[in-house]
Amino acid sequence: MDIGIVGLPNVGKSTLFNALTGAAAAAENFPFTTIDPNVGVVPLPDPRLQVLGKMFLSEKVTPAGIRFVDIAGLVKGASQGEGLGNQFLSHIRAVDAIAHVVRAFANPDVVNVLGKLDPLEAADIIETELILADLQQAQKSLDKLQGPARTGEKGAKERVALMETVIKQLEQGHSARSQNLPPEFTAEFQFLTAKPLLYVLNTDEGKTPEAFLQSLKTRAAKENAQIVPLCAKLEAEIIQLPAEERAVYYESAGITSPGLAELAKAGKKLLKLICFFTAGPKESRAWIIPEGTKAVKAAGKIHSDIERGFIRAEVYKYEDLIRLGSYKAVQEKGLVTMEGKDYEMKDGDVVYFRFNV
Repeated sequence: MDIGIVGLPNVGKSTLFNALTGAAAAAENFPFTTIDPNVGVVPLPDPRLQVLGKMFLSEKVTPAGIRFVDIAGLVKGASQGEGLGNQFLSHIRAVDAIAHVVRAFANPDVVNVLGKLDPLEAADIIETELILADLQQAQKSLDKLQGPARTGEKGAKERVALMETVIKQLEQGHSARSQNLPPEFTAEFQFLTAKPLLYVLNTDEGKTPEAFLQSLKTRAAKENAQIVPLCAKLEAEIIQLPAEERAVYYESAGITSPGLAELAKAGKKLLKLICFFTAGPKESRAWIIPEGTKAVKAAGKIHSDIERGFIRAEVYKYEDLIRLGSYKAVQEKGLVTMEGKDYEMKDGDVVYFRFNV
């Protein structure tokens, strides 16, 4: 599942992307991937994984990863094809969620296309272009729906009525995200403003403008969105340091939780992902899957052969392992369960999949 990094030109998107991919390159044993020049898989920090690695004396410890896509800067009029508008919108359509980078740093050497620092205006420009694109999409879809409605096709009139409501709300500036539409409806029509949203407030080093943060939080609350403040420039610089020096640098900068770690955790929450683990002497590894994923599909996350030949999943809870101190103790307490294909995976499950191909 992909998160697209969007924003106006010169807000720090590429700097953030470089910091994220630098984090991947710096993560021990992480299978760093650059699919295209602007797509990278970055590690999701999870302290539970490190604990498992130590308990099982694992040769390798491999975190899960989230794909971030650095999308070209948008300009006003993108919905009408201005700048790289059409390309920009198609790239957003392809991702599962949006990380909207908003400028809150005052570097005079980096041209501010707005001419001032105004996160809300910047957010409005992009949201407006996405709403206009959705409006075009909705109007075209309405035309296609009216034919079946005229012939009396079951459910067609209700779909027309819902689309008309969507159009009315979009015309009033309300995103699809804020309309509480049925998930299958938004999925079918691929509304850009229905995608989960995360604001990244890109600040100056050591400074988070409280007024900007609060105003963006108010906006985010209306949109069911999240917000993460960070200094992309600082994060990109720190991630280039040797591992043993990074903690010292963060401490000296007064940063208690690295921005990239907070962004990765916010991305996991945004996409409604959970994390399960496989653990043993060869490797302890974290895997991320959508909430509600069944055991057989989780097995396929590891390898298609495991999904195809699935027999059962031996599952126990990370919390039970920590509480009891060893896998053997978990077994003795009868807390290792044998689950079938339809078992719904839970965050923190430690799993061994049995299969036969």
